[in-house]
Amino acid sequence: MSSPLLALGKQRFPLRVAQTSVRYAARQESGGDPRNDIIRRALYPSNIRNRASPVGTWRPDVGRRLQRAIPSAQAHETIERAWFLHQRHVRRTRMAELQRKFESVRNAMETLRMVAPKLYAEANKEEDPRARSPAERELLKKLKGPEKKAVEARIRGLFPRELRIPTDTPPKNGWTYDFTPISLPS
Repeated sequence: MSSPLLALGKQRFPLRVAQTSVRYAARQESGGDPRNDIIRRALYPSNIRNRASPVGTWRPDVGRRLQRAIPSAQAHETIERAWFLHQRHVRRTRMAELQRKFESVRNAMETLRMVAPKLYAEANKEEDPRARSPAERELLKKLKGPEKKAVEARIRGLFPRELRIPTDTPPKNGWTYDFTPISLPS
């Protein structure tokens, strides 16, 4: 009992159906705008190993150039160790600078604690940015629409979201002369 499906299962198909790259399959069929082909060739160079390409994946002279620049593995290891030593010096310099700045701030806070304890306490007071005062809660009950949304989105101590981003050119519609920011009672 032979079935056509069993016959298909025993038949051997070639592994490679087409010799063209999938990357350039659309180009051969299209025959349209040559600019697309030029852009595609510039962005995706050929996979064929017949010529060197500065943006491609295959450059035959890399081995020779590396051998000329770095003649031995020992020289390469010496260069690597020197680079790591340089990075360690830069890292230590940065850490020393940060430590100096931290000590300076700590000394300033200690001086503030000695000179003005009330200011020191005010500077170190923990505050919940989401907490609202009774006056703010009353104002929120009266506001509607975008004003209420703007007040709810504002978190104390952060940069105001409604501030316009500085640019080199003025806006197309000019200046908003009647703009008034929402002022919260203190």
